[in-house]
Amino acid sequence: MPIDYSKYPANWKTEIRPAILKRAGNRCEKCGVENGVFGYRDRAGIFHRSEGLQAEADVLDGERVFRIVLTVAHLNHDRTDNRPENLAALCQRCHLLHDREQHRETRRRNRLKDQPELFK
Repeated sequence: MPIDYSKYPANWKTEIRPAILKRAGNRCEKCGVENGVFGYRDRAGIFHRSEGLQAEADVLDGERVFRIVLTVAHLNHDRTDNRPENLAALCQRCHLLHDREQHRETRRRNRLKDQPELFK
């Protein structure tokens, strides 16, 4: 999902995000995967790096090879709280897992709003 940067401070991309990525050593602060590498995750969620011919072989073997892109998560889910201790560099998978309950609650509220007759 694209990020709506209008909801973030003006210095998000130029100062805040780069500082968090630098602090994290350009790696996910949960699973340790490196930003920008290509690979796939196995059924256990473990990341396997794929490069060059190995990436081509992984694709041929049916693996979904993708590039890791680190995101910056608000640990308390408050986008206005941009203190460094509230921010973490996370890969897409770890960020989704961190936000799982928040996403579940949003879906529940949306279903309730869109189809109130189902929840009487």
